[in-house]
Amino acid sequence: MIRAFIGIDLPQAVRGALQVQQFLMPLTRKVEPENLHLTLVFLGNCPEPVLEAAHDGFEALRERGFTLSLQGLGLFGKSKPHTAWAGVAPSPALAHLQAKVETIARRAGCEVDSRKFLPHVTLGRFPTPEPAEVARLERAVALGAGFRSDPWEVTELTLWRSHLTARGPHYEVLVRYPLG
Repeated sequence: MIRAFIGIDLPQAVRGALQVQQFLMPLTRKVEPENLHLTLVFLGNCPEPVLEAAHDGFEALRERGFTLSLQGLGLFGKSKPHTAWAGVAPSPALAHLQAKVETIARRAGCEVDSRKFLPHVTLGRFPTPEPAEVARLERAVALGAGFRSDPWEVTELTLWRSHLTARGPHYEVLVRYPLG
């Protein structure tokens, strides 16, 4: 079984902008800069033949590249936040690509999550914070509401393997798929 996901890698300048936002937030566990990415579809724990079928589908995908940028910050978990994230500026091209990639993954037999796609880059994860910490997190998100990254050209998709470790996940690039 291979724990995997497919998404978009970020250029160094965008990673740098995200690191500044991480610094400005009271995050107990920040995502390491090299692990910052935009997940399109989490494929879960896939048997190798299923992942190979998904790979064949991703390789056959013929989609054009497009421009993307990040905007805004947020928290997942409502009254008990557990994850801080940077949002993605609305992009019909991204939504179209994500739907195609998800269809390929489902057809290959991957157990894709049924939640609605909410494009974001995870900045940090944390245990349920105390009320004072929640207030600091919410204040940091409000102060970062105007966050915008410079736009960049998305020219490829990346298939990663996720290794879970005691220090957090470690991601290994398996394949890069160029966009036309």
